[in-house]
Amino acid sequence: MSKNSLGGHPVSSSGGRSKSILLIEDDKELCSLMSDFFARHGFLVEAVHDGHAGLVRSLAGGFDLVILDAMLPLLDGFELLRQLRKQSAIPVIMLTARTTEKDRIAGLNSGADDYLPKPFGPEELLARIRAVLRRTGGGSSARPEVLEAGGVWLNVQTREVRYLNQVVDLTSVEFDILDLLMRSAGRAVSRDELSVALYQRRSSPYDRSLDVHVSHLRKKLVSEGSSLIRTARGIGYMFSA
Repeated sequence: MSKNSLGGHPVSSSGGRSKSILLIEDDKELCSLMSDFFARHGFLVEAVHDGHAGLVRSLAGGFDLVILDAMLPLLDGFELLRQLRKQSAIPVIMLTARTTEKDRIAGLNSGADDYLPKPFGPEELLARIRAVLRRTGGGSSARPEVLEAGGVWLNVQTREVRYLNQVVDLTSVEFDILDLLMRSAGRAVSRDELSVALYQRRSSPYDRSLDVHVSHLRKKLVSEGSSLIRTARGIGYMFSA
């Protein structure tokens, strides 16, 4: 994809709501070019530049499709996609400089709806986006409104939590942490990933506020001396049922 290939004039909208695309790509210049190109074809594009931020934004909802680069800082595209697929059916087109059959199969097995090697032509990507959206009925980024695991019942709509059939009084931050950890149950969620979701920034080794919130949450989810929130040493925290 090059600057020359992105030329042309804006096209008129065909009416209706513009489709929204989340672009997860660490090449900021490419993101800018792609955003301009797809805007001329009636798409709204939001770009993020690392895997942790990409996972958080894709799980937040509001997008019709994700364009995902395979090689990303903090969290690679294949792992991001595996985690996303546990919680969302949103259509994903994976981009990568890796062109071997093994890599293409890995992307599709991770849950990609389509796979396009770099370099690529913008018109081909546009055609694939439209084809995927037709096939999937326009995209679905809906998340389950109720989560249940390990005796915990969490309602996203009412922000109510019960543990072993007892109401648990959580602060807003504690609820958001529990929501993210439950959606990633069985996987260690890094402090950076939690910090991006809560504060829109990476964690600092000198900022212990996140650890304090997790500590309070851990104490509220204890049964028979054991908590559902565990520390993954050197990484972050895990919801373990």
